Amino acid sequence: MPTKTFIEAIREGIREEMQRDDSVIVLGEDVGKKGGVFLATDGLFEEFGEERVIDTPLSESQIVGTSIGAAVNGLRPVAEIQFADFIFPAFNQLLSEAARMRYRSNNTFGVPMTVRAPYGGGVHGALYHSQSVEAFFTHIPGLKVVIPSTPYDAKGLLRSAIRNDDPVLFFEHKKMYRSVRGEVPAGEYTVPLARAQVTRPGTQLTVVAYGLMAHYALEAADHAGEDGLSVEVVDLRTLRPLDKETVLESVRKTGKCLIVYEDNRFGGYGAEIAAIIAEEAFDYLDGPVTRIAGPDVPGVPYNHVLEDWFMVNPEKILDGIRQLAAY
Repeated sequence: MPTKTFIEAIREGIREEMQRDDSVIVLGEDVGKKGGVFLATDGLFEEFGEERVIDTPLSESQIVGTSIGAAVNGLRPVAEIQFADFIFPAFNQLLSEAARMRYRSNNTFGVPMTVRAPYGGGVHGALYHSQSVEAFFTHIPGLKVVIPSTPYDAKGLLRSAIRNDDPVLFFEHKKMYRSVRGEVPAGEYTVPLARAQVTRPGTQLTVVAYGLMAHYALEAADHAGEDGLSVEVVDLRTLRPLDKETVLESVRKTGKCLIVYEDNRFGGYGAEIAAIIAEEAFDYLDGPVTRIAGPDVPGVPYNHVLEDWFMVNPEKILDGIRQLAAY
């Protein structure tokens, strides 16, 4: 089976969906001739032309608004927001229009639209190129939120997102674009939305993570194994709708849970996971549900030392595992 980088898998997923379905279009800033700031759409303009690969003005509200209109009228737009940090000018379009279209139209209209956006820190991107914004959007009924961690999942989940009849936010950790490689089948396949995956079985403690943190959690769990600790790792893959049964099944087995996310700790996505476990698996717990997350500061610092202080890493996760295991 051939191996690909994370960004190559995404590009291949878009290309194959455009080849399969003429209604799939791509739009965003510099996605055409330039091929996107990270080259996620490199080569698509030459293959599919300017009517299907569309360079837009620097206006996120316009990119998403145009995508909603196109989706309601029979197309399947794949919109790129150059950095997730810049998605907020389109927040009202996503919240008030895309997420609520099916509800307010009495199920007459869907919005089969995918919005891709690179997120996350650790790339020396400072305040406006390092944010993790997923928690804002998982709060909104009507939006699906997907964060893959492997090239295999990136391609398979992206194809499922494009084929879905409702709006999907597809966040890609930019640090993984070229640093993560993995096997990707040459033939057509999809990965279903709303399915978490146990990527490492264990019996003593569960670590729940997604995106880059899923890799760091695996690394920490392997080191914990050297200490004799059996740690199970659950990669969520889809944050909304959440596959809570996989999470709860794991926690009921191990009795302890550590939740890892890169965003600010307070009000982060992991808080919702903790609440679900507390409500639905309390009788199985042998220790407090704990979190390893970013600190509550306004942004990721530019300075390398301070950026490292902000970022969650395998060492911090391993320390959290050890403390929880010793409870």
